Amino acid sequence: MRVDLFDFDLPESSIALRPVEPRDGARMLVVRPEGAFEDRIVRDLPDLLQPGDVLVLNDTKVIPSRLYGLRVRQETAARVEIMLHKREGADRWRAFARPAKKLSIGDRIRFGEEAESTVCELVRLDAEVVEKGEEGDVTLRFSFSGPVLDEAIARLGKLPLPPYIAGKRPTDDKDRADYQTVYAKDEGAVAAPTAGLHFTEDLLRRLDERGIACHFVTLHVGAGTFLPVKAEDTAEHRMHAEWGTVSEATAQALNEARARGGRIVAVGTTSLRLLESAAQEDGAIAPFSGDTAIFITPGYRFKAVDVLMTNFHLPRSTLFMLVSAFSGLERMRAAYDHAIGSGYRFYSYGDASLLFRR
Repeated sequence: MRVDLFDFDLPESSIALRPVEPRDGARMLVVRPEGAFEDRIVRDLPDLLQPGDVLVLNDTKVIPSRLYGLRVRQETAARVEIMLHKREGADRWRAFARPAKKLSIGDRIRFGEEAESTVCELVRLDAEVVEKGEEGDVTLRFSFSGPVLDEAIARLGKLPLPPYIAGKRPTDDKDRADYQTVYAKDEGAVAAPTAGLHFTEDLLRRLDERGIACHFVTLHVGAGTFLPVKAEDTAEHRMHAEWGTVSEATAQALNEARARGGRIVAVGTTSLRLLESAAQEDGAIAPFSGDTAIFITPGYRFKAVDVLMTNFHLPRSTLFMLVSAFSGLERMRAAYDHAIGSGYRFYSYGDASLLFRR
């Protein structure tokens, strides 16, 4: 499909730079296959679902994955910014580099202070460029590995707010809490599963009281989620792989819920993409562990997910293509027109939508 079909005009004033408080006080646009759009709030979610439905939430935890370093090559040096996006091993990460043209295979990058007489070696971190791909993508082999590397990254890294927020204000301590879900557990994401940012402990309790169970999967969201689609046709776009897992217990619980007539409600496009990657042709969900690069565009036949809760996405993005596949392109264009005209807040810190599958 032509990528320009997924373009739309969005005023700068619609981009949220901070989340609302409390989290579940955000607005939520309900989009059903037919009929008028409903302007609700996230706190209404239990009343919009039925007992026996099940929510699937992504429990990945965002790491401080933006690193600033110095490329050292013989007698010359250059400053570079590194955005980690996918772990490749105990001591290896794939990353986006800026400016990538300053890096070559074999180059060493030093992160942190260069003091020689430091008590804690984690103040300094070195990496070697072992592979260089397209569009600024590099593979780095670090001087530490495993938990020691994780600790070094946590010490030296910065929280990776999306560029449409970070370009307008500095990251601060408040973002450290705001940009994590209340149920984040498994470290490894470099971007938050933003639909989950709306949940509070009180909302989770009220869902449980309503007879709506919550189950968790893990998909470590990569920085590729922010990359624009530069191709003119969707068939020419390459998705970046992300690692995810669906446990045997979760797969069994979801299959049993659907057999009883319950609907599977994906909280976020990350949960949806992982569930669709794990789904069999008959719709049954199998345990899954590994990479997924699933790219969902209109024409895709959904097998696992009945309802999707998600934020409002960028024009021409793979995520707007996904929601258009789920609810229909014309329906979503109309929904976004309504959202913009009604003052809904867009993107990671913005409001939500609840989409019932076409």
